[in-house]
Amino acid sequence: MKIPITIAYGDGIGPEVMEATLAILQAADAPIEPDKIEIGESVYQRGFTSGIEPSAWDSLRRTKVFLKAPITTPQGSGYKSLNVTIRKTLGLYANVRPCVAYAPFVHTRHPDMDVVIIRENEEDLYAGIEHRQTDQVMQCLKLITRPGCEKIVRYAFEYSRLHNRRKVTCMTKDNIMKLTDGLFHRVFNEIAAEYPEKQIEHLIVDIGAARLADTPERFDVIVTPNLYGDILSDIAAQIAGSVGLAASANLGEKIAMFEAIHGSAPDIAGQGLANPSGLLLAAVMMLVHIGQPVTAARVQNAWLTAIEDGQHTFDIYTEGVSQTRLDTHKFAQAVIDRLGRHPQQLPAVSYAQSRDLAAERPAHKVVPRPPARKELVGVDVFVHWQSGGPNDLGALLEGLNGGGLKLTMVTNRGVKVYPNGFPETFCTDHWRCRYMATASTITHSQIIELLQRFEQAKLDFIKSENLCKFDGEAGYALGQGQ
Repeated sequence: MKIPITIAYGDGIGPEVMEATLAILQAADAPIEPDKIEIGESVYQRGFTSGIEPSAWDSLRRTKVFLKAPITTPQGSGYKSLNVTIRKTLGLYANVRPCVAYAPFVHTRHPDMDVVIIRENEEDLYAGIEHRQTDQVMQCLKLITRPGCEKIVRYAFEYSRLHNRRKVTCMTKDNIMKLTDGLFHRVFNEIAAEYPEKQIEHLIVDIGAARLADTPERFDVIVTPNLYGDILSDIAAQIAGSVGLAASANLGEKIAMFEAIHGSAPDIAGQGLANPSGLLLAAVMMLVHIGQPVTAARVQNAWLTAIEDGQHTFDIYTEGVSQTRLDTHKFAQAVIDRLGRHPQQLPAVSYAQSRDLAAERPAHKVVPRPPARKELVGVDVFVHWQSGGPNDLGALLEGLNGGGLKLTMVTNRGVKVYPNGFPETFCTDHWRCRYMATASTITHSQIIELLQRFEQAKLDFIKSENLCKFDGEAGYALGQGQ
């Protein structure tokens, strides 16, 4: 019985690598029934700013499996990232990106590298919530949730357990973003306690990226928020041998999407230079996911044999190592010709259905928690103002004290500039004005009254952020001197 899957040929090199991939799957007798949808540049140009027509969602909901070639998002504002739209709309919370070295047949300085990067896929800065707030300042909101952290961290540990991985590394920047990245780190520690057999570590992402680039052999499974995972996986794929070899699985509760991690590379489209390996290995992950481990192994072992035999595309061809420089179509034929064979030096793969299928769908329970005791204790009011310096603004803001609220500080780009600011600090036209309760708590009405005083003073307030305590703990970043 053939299993329906949704496919999209994409843009740039997308059609070439998809045709090559499907030719190999067909030759391997993969029991799939592709349903083609159109996405990407042509759909954007027809006026669909998300890059996908409404009818395409019907196919994705029906098949629940999507093999997607890379697409091109037009430059300029007004166009949404299709990848982000699909991941968030379909709840594809886990992005799994294996990065493996194929030395000595593909050049790398790290022949023992075998790292899996598990990237949170729905949150962080990829929420895409941005605003222009003043003449000089743009804002992007970073959103991290406890349920999102719990799902991806638990997925990483379950993946590690089911694939016999020894260590899980968490990377964040919680020395700076103490609330958002701090939550991710804290959840990692909480869930790690449930897996005592695993080695664990946490690294600040900058030194973590440096160590990944220098000694990737020290890593096994890396779990990280969305943006860092995107960057780290490209670094890891490139130092393993080539971004063109890297595959990606985007997994949710009901639907999964499989793709290469590289882009559409329109500069080489139509020239036969594209390497279809990334999409082909994504298709292997797809076959495992839909319960076809034998076919998956047959395809990947044929690919490994072609790599071992020096049958290489332009991006990985190396004099003295490669035997033949092949275009996209001929490389696909080289893989087809080796179906049924196993590599002799590179490790052959064997997917046991009981283990690997489960690994694609690990438990991702979210621990229910009682609501915290929430107290409103202040407000940050952001203003667009350029009529003087910090002391001028501070004096004006002091005059708005009252109604149980008192100005405690003014910051500019996160740096305290009033009171007792430094004259050397560069200021823009975007100011955060913090008012705290003179008693223990305040009400929303008191904040509204404060904003009315801002309006009467002809101060252009952009937005406000309530300052709350949760079970007595500050739910906001403390400023200097706070």
